[in-house]
Amino acid sequence: MLIKHVRANDPSSSEITPRSVFADRRRLLKAAAAAGVWALAPAAASAAKPARGEPIPNVVKWPKSLPEMPTAYDLATTYNNFYEFGFDKDDPARHSSKFKPRPWTVKVEGHAEKTGTFDLDDLIKPHQLEERVYRFRCVEAWSMVVPWVGVPLGDVLKKFGPTAKAKYVAFQTVLRPEEMPGQRLALLKWPYVEGLRLDEAMHPLALLTVGMYGELLPNQNGAPLRLMLPWKYGFKSIKSIVRIAFVENQPPTSWNIATPSEYGFYSNVNPRVDHPRWTQATERRLGDPFFSPRRPTPMFNGYADEVAHLYAGMDLAKLY
Repeated sequence: MLIKHVRANDPSSSEITPRSVFADRRRLLKAAAAAGVWALAPAAASAAKPARGEPIPNVVKWPKSLPEMPTAYDLATTYNNFYEFGFDKDDPARHSSKFKPRPWTVKVEGHAEKTGTFDLDDLIKPHQLEERVYRFRCVEAWSMVVPWVGVPLGDVLKKFGPTAKAKYVAFQTVLRPEEMPGQRLALLKWPYVEGLRLDEAMHPLALLTVGMYGELLPNQNGAPLRLMLPWKYGFKSIKSIVRIAFVENQPPTSWNIATPSEYGFYSNVNPRVDHPRWTQATERRLGDPFFSPRRPTPMFNGYADEVAHLYAGMDLAKLY
């Protein structure tokens, strides 16, 4: 298989972190220095220009992609949230070079007819891959447009034959503190976990992603396997997945565990429900000129026609 081996008005660090974590940052810095771990303070300079990844040939273009201009590759690969590699936006690009995305296996368990540990090459075949240009919206009120390469998540999940008891799908990120220095600190409870209702996971927009910009995923963007859920805030699109479980009850999720008053299970993009510390009604697009006005944020990040029916009758202010 071919799948081998900052800008003005961006949010401050205090806006992109749970209040309890930010308030304790000085202690974490001291602990990091004492342990010989990289410092969490902002870098004096931005990350070096990222190396381009291995091209993925013969990718089919998805006909429903957004007609918008994609965000510059250099921005999309150096301005990231991936706390396993650090606190600041450029930390993932600066601290992920030692991460080894190959070989890679995924453990599938729970209420399904077929379970076990599967090589990534057996889960996703090259002829299945397609490129989809999706709008990506982070909870801190910044956004980008990225051409992702992957396969519909539902197509992969169906292969395992979820049973009638499977109501949710739980996901887990790899735990490798020797390669992911952020996991050496108590920024979150590791490993990172996420979850979806089964009907959300089966929705055609949910993408199991192995590449971006026609190339394999860089380490800092979730190599070698991540989710892309364009109607939800970015932290729901879990990275570097090693476990998928079909479960009966709503699974725990990392940011809901850390700060339940700020990060709910569903985390749908909703401009009418503000984060406790900033508005969600508008956003900054990465790469916009300095004096550009903020953009209005559309409901479900612009995918309401496709996904609104999943939440019919729900109070999305309470079930945020």
